[in-house]
Amino acid sequence: MARRSQTPTGEKQIVNSMAHPAQADKRQVATAPAMRGGYLEHDAVGSAIDLLNDLAVELDSLLDVTAISPHLRIASHVMLSHIEGRLVTPTSAVAAAGVPYATAVRRLNELIDAGFIDQRPRTRTGKTFTLHPSGALIERWTEFARRLPRLIERSLDPRADEGRDYYFGRSYRQTTIVPPPQALPQPLQLSGGLRILVHGDPTFMVMDTLKRQFEQIVGTSISQRAFSIDRLRLEALRNAERPTSRYDIVAVDLPWIGEFAEKHVLQPLDRIMDVERLDPADFHTAGWQAAHWKGRPYGVPAQTTPELLFYRRDLFAEAGLEPPKTTDELLAAARLLHAPAQGRYGIAWNAARGTALGHSFMMIAADFDQPIVAMPRKAGGYDASGLGSHPSQLLIDSPGGLKAAEFLLELLRYSPPDILSMSWYERVRPYAAGNVAMAFGYTLLAPYFEMDETSPARETTGYLPHPSASGIERVAPVGGYVLGIPANLAPERREAVVEALTLFTSPGAQKLYVQHGSRTLPRYSVGADPEVRKLSPIFEAVDGMSWRDELQFWPRPPIPQMYRIIQICGEEFHDMLRGIQTPLQAVRRAQERAEEAVRDTTT
Repeated sequence: MARRSQTPTGEKQIVNSMAHPAQADKRQVATAPAMRGGYLEHDAVGSAIDLLNDLAVELDSLLDVTAISPHLRIASHVMLSHIEGRLVTPTSAVAAAGVPYATAVRRLNELIDAGFIDQRPRTRTGKTFTLHPSGALIERWTEFARRLPRLIERSLDPRADEGRDYYFGRSYRQTTIVPPPQALPQPLQLSGGLRILVHGDPTFMVMDTLKRQFEQIVGTSISQRAFSIDRLRLEALRNAERPTSRYDIVAVDLPWIGEFAEKHVLQPLDRIMDVERLDPADFHTAGWQAAHWKGRPYGVPAQTTPELLFYRRDLFAEAGLEPPKTTDELLAAARLLHAPAQGRYGIAWNAARGTALGHSFMMIAADFDQPIVAMPRKAGGYDASGLGSHPSQLLIDSPGGLKAAEFLLELLRYSPPDILSMSWYERVRPYAAGNVAMAFGYTLLAPYFEMDETSPARETTGYLPHPSASGIERVAPVGGYVLGIPANLAPERREAVVEALTLFTSPGAQKLYVQHGSRTLPRYSVGADPEVRKLSPIFEAVDGMSWRDELQFWPRPPIPQMYRIIQICGEEFHDMLRGIQTPLQAVRRAQERAEEAVRDTTT
């Protein structure tokens, strides 16, 4: 808390922190956004505050007096500034009250004393500070925002509540709105600020656009470096060789978990923090389990993005086709919708040489009930939790592996002419442009068409798990990244970095990513939020897949050699697609090279 002094009247007053309103910080006004971005366009709390502010203007005009409580004006100003990532000083809070200076100071102090506004030191001396909504204030604004639409509806239509079941003012069918993340009570003490290494994908780029908001929340600067997937892995490995980590937090692709654990790239989280603080039960099961190696968590899911089949519902309806559930139905639909003369192709997928095609092969193999590594069976497929306790038995050269290779050759017939150079983004761009009828793609790529008003695929896309061979349970192979803490992080930074990691993966933060365009959803609570669900049908689809146990990470098991095995598969099956070798030769050659890679790393 800030230092207080008693005024002659006995009232508490903030000192050494507040200038007169006439001396307000002009830089803050100059840098305030002229209009709010995507977050508040969809956020119930921000919309509720907007409505109250508009109402205040109307009431002021109506009565020619200050009709709205200064408490409410200050609280709404602090809350809205928190959402927008704007700095709030006592000066700006007093100015927002709309009452004389001395009265505004008293009302601000009353809100602080009541526990609705937190003060955070702005400097080491503690003489100046910033203001932030407390957890209690955030909770109350969120609850008010939930009730407000019903109150308005009822005031305009007295019969609006007919047929609804309420108890003590709440609906039996209500859903919970996830509140915005709360500012940390103390700024993170990190020399040079917080340093993060990430993948250059849409979700992490959303995090970068929100940097200002998160800097306000954590109280320190944030720098983020982004790399392509292969360069990201190399940089993380190079960083592990340094005496002291250059980064505080690193993003890790799920198949790398075993390698990064065995090479001591990452710190086991249960060694440096109370993992229960993360609320593990709230994460999608497959995403949380994929962050483990030998039973220990090495990261927190920042993206849980299954690979789905995107398909054009309008084109399927015109052709009289049902959404494909099996691999045969998928090929039939691709064949029927493949019309190169009209500039339209049946399907796009990852077929570029190396990492991209290697992922495709493993996911397609899962559609034929074929894991790449021997694992015991369990509900939903196979149990990858015991990997690492015994040598890995590779199953690339297997009946299912051969069927997957032959299936890829069939897909090639109904794919765009540049399919052999298509990777992560290239496969979705032609789908968004209307040039292909179907595409395999991670959910994080959906913004390419969902948020493009010119895309023919916008509002016409259906989402399915991978079609499987007849009689095989369908799966949606889980991809994405976890955020981990480097094993060589300087010990004096560890406590603050744990706080940052907890915050960045919290429900409030992940909801913020979604509202700015991310289509990855690691947590059940965020997926159930009505504000989130209205943004895209993909969230309801993925939530259903999770409850049906279709989200699975075993198609790309995170054994230490997985990165190299993926590359090998991507090279051998690319040669197959180019006609250099047959499917049988490709699976045998990939098996031989992968076994050699495993031997090289275990001897």
